[in-house]
Formats: sequence, C-alpha cells, structure tokens
Amino acid sequence: MIEEFITYKKFNNKNSAEKFGQLLEKEKIEYILENNSLSLDASLTGNNFGSEFCVKINKSDFKIIDEILEKNAEEDINEISSDYYLLTFSDEELIDIITKSDEWSTFDVSLAKKMLKEKGKEVTKEEIENIQNKRLLELSKPEKSQNGYIIAGYIFAILGGWLSIFIGWHLLTYKKTLPNGTQVYAYSENDRKQGNRIFIIGITFLVLWSLYFLFK
Repeated sequence: MIEEFITYKKFNNKNSAEKFGQLLEKEKIEYILENNSLSLDASLTGNNFGSEFCVKINKSDFKIIDEILEKNAEEDINEISSDYYLLTFSDEELIDIITKSDEWSTFDVSLAKKMLKEKGKEVTKEEIENIQNKRLLELSKPEKSQNGYIIAGYIFAILGGWLSIFIGWHLLTYKKTLPNGTQVYAYSENDRKQGNRIFIIGITFLVLWSLYFLFK
C-alpha cells in the first residue's frame, strides 16, 4: 500500500533518483519515485532550483538498503582518487561524519571509518551503535517553537484565509522521518495544540465570511 511507503532519500535531479531506483530494482526492493518539484521552468532559473525527487520505500526495508549501500561503498573505496576531499579531514572531522552519518553519503561515512581504522583510531560497532542511538534521540526532538508561524496562522484564521487551514494542519500533523525509518511529530505538543486551534478557527471563520458575503 502506498501509505506504508516513506521517504528514504531525496535528490535534486531525476536522473540520480532513477539511478538509485535501478539499484533497488536490482535488489528486488519495491519503491516509489515521487516528483515533488516546484513548477518552475529550468530555462528561466538556469539550474535545478525547486527540483526534488523522493525515493520512498517500505519502512521495513530501511536497514536492508543501508547494508546494501554500505557494502557497495566499501567496494568503491578501493577506486578512490588521491585528491578526494575527505583525505584532508582531521580525526575530529572524520568522527563528526560518523556521528552525523545521516547528513553524509554512505561512501563518505565508510571512508571515514576506514581512515580512522588505518590511523589506529577505529570506531567499534558498539561505539557506532551508541552514536547512532544518541543521534536518533537528538533528531527526534521537536523543532524549536514556531511562534511566528503560529501568530501568522491566527491572523489568517480570523481573516478566513485558506492559508490558516494549511498552517494549522501542518503544525498539527507534520512528521519527520528519522534515519532508521521511524516517523515522529516535528513540532512540540504545545505547537501542535496551537495548530489544531488554528485549523478549527480557520475553518470556522472561512464559513462565517463565506456566509456573510453570500447573504449581505
């Protein structure tokens, strides 16, 4: 079912997304390629601004794909060029790559582990697991309070605009996907309550203003 699929990776061009999809097909992993790009003419912008292609998979396949990508990365390391930018990184920077592996490519993470090992500073599997668990806890924390967003939502709600309904619904329901595939609410409980109120007030005033202009 489509609703069971969540975003695993985002790309700013279709070719890269399709190439990744081909890898999944080879491994017989079901996926969905979703185009979330803005409707902007590339001839006007001159680049891929606004382009976003999401590859979605079943949550149960996250770990499988992680292992496949890691295996491929370890094989590609043998063909790395001597001027690859990671080769100039300090030990602290390499450890930071491992700590924030969700922000780096699987290749770079594997290379960072290999470089530390060669320097006699190998990060063990147990240490990596602890690092990943701490990272998940950090990423699962709600975003900082959306005060400006909330104020704007109430203003638009009173004016009866559709934008307030979108703001309210977004604050109430939006979730972010963690590196392990788990989805958590992006905003705090208080912000979500505010979003619910904005959503209800927005609908109420939209109906009231519609009736006013209809029968005045």
